[in-house]
Amino acid sequence: MFKSAIPRPWICSRCISRQLPPRIRRNHIQAVPPTPSLEDPVVLGFKPARGQVALDPTTPGSQHDDKTLGQIFDSPGFWRDYSQSSKSGSHAGLFQNRYLTSPQGFEQFANTSLEKAKRVVAKILAASSTEEYEHVVKDLERLSDLLCRIIDLSDFVKATHPDPRINEAATKAYAMMYEYMNVLNTTTGLARQLDIALQTAGSAWGEEEQLVAGILKRDFAKSAIDLPQGDKEKFVKLSQEISQVGSDFVNYMEPAQKYLTFKSSGLYGMDPMLVKEFTRWGQVTLPTIAEPASAALHTVYDENVRRQIFAASRTSSKSSLSRLQTLMAKRAELAKLSKFQSYAHMSLEDKMAKTPEAVNGFLQELAKDNRHHVESCLADLLAAKKSYTRNPNATLEPWDKEFYMSQVLASVPSRLRNSDFLSSYFSLGRVMQGISRLFTRLYGVRFVPRENLPGETWNSDVRTLDIISETDGHVAVMYCDLFARQGKSPNPAHFTIRCSRRIRDGEIQEAAAIANPLFESAEQAANDGMAFSKTSNGVMQLPIIALICNFATTAGSKKPSLLSFNEVTTLFHEMGHAIHSILGRTNFQEVSGTRCATDFAELPSIIMEHFAADPSVLALFASHYETDQPLPYEMVAEKLALDKKFEGVDTENQLILSLLDQACHSSLPLNPSFNTTETYHSLQRQHGAMPPDPAGTSWQGFFGHLFGYGGSYYSYLFDRVLAERIWQKVFEGGRDGGGLARGNGERYKDEVLKWGGARDPWKCLAGVLRDERVESGGKEAMQVVGSWGIERRRKDRLEGRRSKL
Repeated sequence: MFKSAIPRPWICSRCISRQLPPRIRRNHIQAVPPTPSLEDPVVLGFKPARGQVALDPTTPGSQHDDKTLGQIFDSPGFWRDYSQSSKSGSHAGLFQNRYLTSPQGFEQFANTSLEKAKRVVAKILAASSTEEYEHVVKDLERLSDLLCRIIDLSDFVKATHPDPRINEAATKAYAMMYEYMNVLNTTTGLARQLDIALQTAGSAWGEEEQLVAGILKRDFAKSAIDLPQGDKEKFVKLSQEISQVGSDFVNYMEPAQKYLTFKSSGLYGMDPMLVKEFTRWGQVTLPTIAEPASAALHTVYDENVRRQIFAASRTSSKSSLSRLQTLMAKRAELAKLSKFQSYAHMSLEDKMAKTPEAVNGFLQELAKDNRHHVESCLADLLAAKKSYTRNPNATLEPWDKEFYMSQVLASVPSRLRNSDFLSSYFSLGRVMQGISRLFTRLYGVRFVPRENLPGETWNSDVRTLDIISETDGHVAVMYCDLFARQGKSPNPAHFTIRCSRRIRDGEIQEAAAIANPLFESAEQAANDGMAFSKTSNGVMQLPIIALICNFATTAGSKKPSLLSFNEVTTLFHEMGHAIHSILGRTNFQEVSGTRCATDFAELPSIIMEHFAADPSVLALFASHYETDQPLPYEMVAEKLALDKKFEGVDTENQLILSLLDQACHSSLPLNPSFNTTETYHSLQRQHGAMPPDPAGTSWQGFFGHLFGYGGSYYSYLFDRVLAERIWQKVFEGGRDGGGLARGNGERYKDEVLKWGGARDPWKCLAGVLRDERVESGGKEAMQVVGSWGIERRRKDRLEGRRSKL
């Protein structure tokens, strides 16, 4: 039932290619009046305020904030002076959490939260009157928040903090609270009290509270709370085994053959400097996975060498395949035990699609329509091979795809051969200014730089931004860790450290009674010292966001970090998740921000990719970092055309992987003869136009998303269609400044972003598009969405024919 907000970042093949170096890539509740006794914090025993940063939500200072925003990212000297205050003074605590001033603070934070959680559990279990049952959902939601405060923050810290003592302390805090969460998920009394509350007090709840109650009830059911004791114990055991084998599958996946050896001459065409890194005594020992192998497949002329590298890079180890097989079998067994037809049925119950049948119908419609596009790509690649090999009878092999894609793209006349040309218009500071200006235009919120307090961040590179709304004041805090450094994960990601929710008066009264001297007020104590705001509806716990990217800098240089257009798109994508967290400030953290249906969560981020390519949006910020000359948009148009040329091939691959995800989470794994390799190869032959992988390979053993997404990998393709529809119908495809119009932004915010997960996503979609056909969801709505993808493809083909006339 209880679950954390830990994200599972989407990493598609396009995102991966964006990360390769140039030499390789080519909230609505009734108001509760403030408690008068809580207005004098000193009388209550809290220590005096330390002098927090004043925030001005009005516009007069916006130009200064905008200038500072650019400077803190673009000028190392300015940042050095600006960040001096973070290097002296008393420790404010990580994320301003007053417990987290030392490794020992994690244990104190976990123990304090655990004590609060146990008091909440006792209160829920003791409820007996109608009045007490009216508070059960709020109490269960607070219990969930107490768990997430530890689990989400600790999970982020143990993965990013450079101090091993902090990592160890965060890991222990995480384990302590995660173990307690598993205990709660099998506490039948909590589920029983929720059922009674629904029957006796449910009619008094508002729409959001009723929705949260339904989510909690459904999650209890998925936790086998209603099963007989023996089955319940088996459920818990299976769940633990799935968690372990799934983690092992992701963490220990490896190829059957880790290295291949070639003569250096065999790698002709590959970057000589990269080859040199792996050369000893004239022999090149090349890793079969990751960047070197990818570079070789794109550039090596020798087809036989590419064949060997392709086969090795697509063949996973027997241990990886065994773990995958075990994972699928145990998930199928868990679903059967829980009275579901399959794990996909179990997983999709709370998604927009609802059923595997609807997902498969959507995917198959897209596959049929994509066939024409991918066959056109295939013809271009085959023609390139015939020309290159001077063999009219040549056939395209699986190991030819990347190489001839590179050859075709290289043959297109382009001014983008100099990779530095376009990036000169995209300094990181200017891009951050552009996103802030865009959000101001659309939603009335902007980024305001703030000096870090001592100990507030995990690295001196981290910039802190307060998010200020024209109407609501301080609404969020965003920590931006955007620069590359040794040992940092290369994967871009958005993390919710703390979700938005309303801090209720009872929690503030509890904090006032304790009067912990660590804090300056009862409100601050109720939120552990982290950011909050006072509104007309009460005290709000503000969303705390961490944004991670890996943009290159040059040590000792005054030159700013210059982004490729792909990196600009990646930053806009992650900012789509961030704006969802910022604007989705609900009263219940269970449905705040990105905590919505998995197949709806990528929509805001994909829409942001459209903004990144819009000429009106780019005109807000894209100018040369030295001359300040505006970006010639035709250069971006050229880049977009090149990127789109083989889009059909990527779509086909994503379709096949989505179908594989559905097959692996069907009832098929209950059959001992189920074989993931045979299933994957069969799907390639059945739904692919590109050459399928050769016999003996087993790429699915590297497909870690089978564990992370578990039946919902189709979400990215689904949200791509939704995003395209909203971009065209709401933002008018960017035409006539539609991508900057406040009315369009308000429409999208009011119908989608502000709800987080507190509204049926189909209603959000119907509202923003003003299309009643999809309001009720179901199989019919999925078919309508599938037709949108087909409509757009037909329009593209028609425009393509006209352009040739």
